[in-house]
Amino acid sequence: MSVYAPFHSKFFAHRIMLEGRSDEAFAKSLSTARVDMKPHQVEAARFALHSPLSKGVILADEVGLGKTIEACLVIAQKWAERRRNILLITPASLRTQWQQELQEKFSLPSVILDSKTYRDAVKNGQRTPFDNTSAIVITSYQYAAANAEQIHRVGWDLVIIDEAHRLRNVYKKNTSAQAKKLKEALSSRFKVLLTATPLQNSLMELFGLVSMIDDNFFGDEQSFRVMYGRGTDKQSLISLRRRMAPLYKRHLRRDVQAAGHVNYTQRLAVTFDFEPHSLEEQLYEGVSSYLQKTDSIAFGSKPNQLVLIGARKTLGSSIAAIALFLENVIARLKRSQVVTEEVVEDIDDTAEVGEEIADDATLSDAADGSSDDASEDGRPAIDSNKLAAEIAELEGYLSLARSIGTNSKGEKLISRLPDVLDEVVARGGQRKAVIFTESVRTQNYLYEILSQNGYAGQIALMNGSNSDPESQKIYKEWLKEKQGTDAISGSKSADMKSAIVSAFKSDEKCILIATESGAEGINLQFCSLLINFDLPWNPQRVEQRIGRCHRYGQKIDVTVVNMLNRKNQAERRIYELLSNKFRLFEGLFGASDQVLGVIESGIDFEKKVLAVVQACRTEAQVNEAFQKLEAELEDQIKADMAETRQQLFDLFDASIVDMLRQRGGEIERTMSEFERRLWLLARAELPEATFSNEGIPSFQHAGKTWSTVWPEADYRGWQFFRLGDGTLADSLVQTSLSRPLSDAKLRFDYQSYRNEGQPKLSDVEAHVGKRGWMRVSLMRAETAIGSRDRLVLAAITDDGTVLASETAERFFQLPADVDAVDAEYPTSAMASIDEAALKAAQEAAENENVKWLDEETIKLEAYAEDLERANDLRVKELDTEARAARKALRGNQSIPLAEKLNEERRIKKLEEERDELKLSTFKTLKEIRKEVNDKLDEVAAKLAITPNVTPVMTIRWEIGA
Repeated sequence: MSVYAPFHSKFFAHRIMLEGRSDEAFAKSLSTARVDMKPHQVEAARFALHSPLSKGVILADEVGLGKTIEACLVIAQKWAERRRNILLITPASLRTQWQQELQEKFSLPSVILDSKTYRDAVKNGQRTPFDNTSAIVITSYQYAAANAEQIHRVGWDLVIIDEAHRLRNVYKKNTSAQAKKLKEALSSRFKVLLTATPLQNSLMELFGLVSMIDDNFFGDEQSFRVMYGRGTDKQSLISLRRRMAPLYKRHLRRDVQAAGHVNYTQRLAVTFDFEPHSLEEQLYEGVSSYLQKTDSIAFGSKPNQLVLIGARKTLGSSIAAIALFLENVIARLKRSQVVTEEVVEDIDDTAEVGEEIADDATLSDAADGSSDDASEDGRPAIDSNKLAAEIAELEGYLSLARSIGTNSKGEKLISRLPDVLDEVVARGGQRKAVIFTESVRTQNYLYEILSQNGYAGQIALMNGSNSDPESQKIYKEWLKEKQGTDAISGSKSADMKSAIVSAFKSDEKCILIATESGAEGINLQFCSLLINFDLPWNPQRVEQRIGRCHRYGQKIDVTVVNMLNRKNQAERRIYELLSNKFRLFEGLFGASDQVLGVIESGIDFEKKVLAVVQACRTEAQVNEAFQKLEAELEDQIKADMAETRQQLFDLFDASIVDMLRQRGGEIERTMSEFERRLWLLARAELPEATFSNEGIPSFQHAGKTWSTVWPEADYRGWQFFRLGDGTLADSLVQTSLSRPLSDAKLRFDYQSYRNEGQPKLSDVEAHVGKRGWMRVSLMRAETAIGSRDRLVLAAITDDGTVLASETAERFFQLPADVDAVDAEYPTSAMASIDEAALKAAQEAAENENVKWLDEETIKLEAYAEDLERANDLRVKELDTEARAARKALRGNQSIPLAEKLNEERRIKKLEEERDELKLSTFKTLKEIRKEVNDKLDEVAAKLAITPNVTPVMTIRWEIGA
């Protein structure tokens, strides 16, 4: 009986594990992904990995197109190539989300490094926690800048910088020294910068971003200003767009939609207006006035911004949250202590906001490493009478809070929730809602009132700890259900989130109440109703919340409900800003790139709002302050760079649409072939397993069902058969690669292959009944910057016909009988065929080198031309200015002598500068050309190939009838 034998598995193992930059080599990382990959995402990742000589790229797809997935693909490819020193720098608020994406979608391990985790790692014997090849290192801007020296010492294979537009002003002379430290620490490393808004106010920002990747991509800052920075004429923009092409990739939503790869649903805005009861209003006004005092003991004249932001979030959340906050402040005062972050720990993202503030300081122009944390050192002695009065005031507010029986905001939610759930069901959605709050105490309050009003047993909670009994029960049941599957990651926090999401997805739960940090990184596209019980001031956080539901896989329009206090003018104006200026709640995509780009840092916007609510006491003051903030945003949004941005980046290109359509087909074919090879390898290595190819390819092995098809494997509770550290596929591949094989005869059975319903192979069929020889070798083209592999097949029939390598490779798709060799190996005939095949493989590698060298030559020549043209333009400018000044001087006879002498000196200085530039031009050009030639010599040396050939197998073949 014909079978798939060790010869098959060894061939496919080598074929699967080829290193290089081809689509087939890239398929290894694609195969590990638990995500519906889109062609534009694969195209962006391939662009980033295109050349081994690249110093980095900017991936700038519009918001909503999945730049995170693109970066994860690049990471996965480096990981598959065992280049595992990988650093990810991101705003503090996005660290956990990145960790979740890497784990859930790509099964890649990561570690978040901050001061605590760094100390823990050192305690556990890890001397240099940043130098970690067992996990991707994720850290914030602030922590990366603080540890720039350590980061500089690590030989990073890849650095990803998220929200990279925060670095676009790094070129400025007097900007943050911390941001410059990041640039210097990472100067020689391959970087991928992610940003939807590379350009907001000036073309020089583009120069700054590119300089993060390569200081020698453009000429120097002065030459860029001369060439591009002073105007926006169409010709110079076309030239700049062409220059940017080697390191800049941007896809537009309209291109992707036109290619038919993504269908977007709408956002629908709904407002639940409510009027607070008189006692609630009295409580709010009293605590708000207290927070506005500049002489309170608890907060002082220069309050800690983090605590103040947390206090304001609490005030807008619920009576229960306000009561807890007051209890905490009173407890501190009774110990004669000022407030610290402890009093707002109920706000679940306090620690992350603290790091965001630090990030913001790191990248701001005024960053000096100082902190505005409140300190008890140096404060005047506390007046006991004043302390007693302040405690009495707060206890009065606390007593009032405890006396309030019902919360108007909660009542409004209870009354309107059934109707809005009915509307979602009527549109074809599931009867589910995710309710966001910033307070854990408010979360508990919502759980209680919803349970008392018809939703008992239907609620799941998600927060930073999930220590409540219901969550623990859900977690234990999920572990039991998933035992023995690769759904369990081993990280309790990640697995807890997976368990809660799984419970919410089931028919049993219809409400998920989530806090900010709890919901980071989760995907809820099966839910189309989101309720902001309390609304963050930070537009980026609002967008992240909505993005949990409004994402790939969402089938219907997403309803976004906002609770709005009619009597709170500040709250209403914040809502209007988020709704009307940032357009977060309606339309296809939410906030546009242009608008989000206005606020380089969300926390900076929060600080502006905080300044308004702290300073304004009357409705008129609130209105005036928000009008000013709105006008400021409007000016920035409508900045004169809008047309420039469009000319540079946003031109619709039909060729891109065609390319994406074509790439979609290519990716599908590549992945189909990759999965078939992996499948046949399993058949060869697991003869005792039961294989089924009906509908979805799967096989039974060791009591489990395995399949190469995602998401069907996850949906059915099967094992996802893919490459990845420690998986079954990995062990089978390694076993196949390491197994020695003696020469043998393989009688390939074409009829058995066809009997399984497999497609006809015309070129193979032409050789049915024939015999011959085949030699398979692995040729590795080794260079100083990596290796590329090719499987070289030399095959001949007994009548002397040389087979195409593609035909010889298809033989391995057929099962075979293995027997002893029955003929003598034709050494002389095969030697010439083998040599020709190896030579062709080496030439292909050399041609690839030539292509990469040509690309680098073009880049370096453009760099030289920038400097040369800038020099010429500066000479012309000086000459024109000097001529015009001299003509004006001659034409003005009435000018006083002293002024005339001064003007003569100025003109002479211009002429001297012009002449000096002319004289130095040839010398400068010579130096530039030498620099370019030296760099090209260096590149050529890196590309020099050392071929290394390893025999894989030699077989006597026959194609049976």
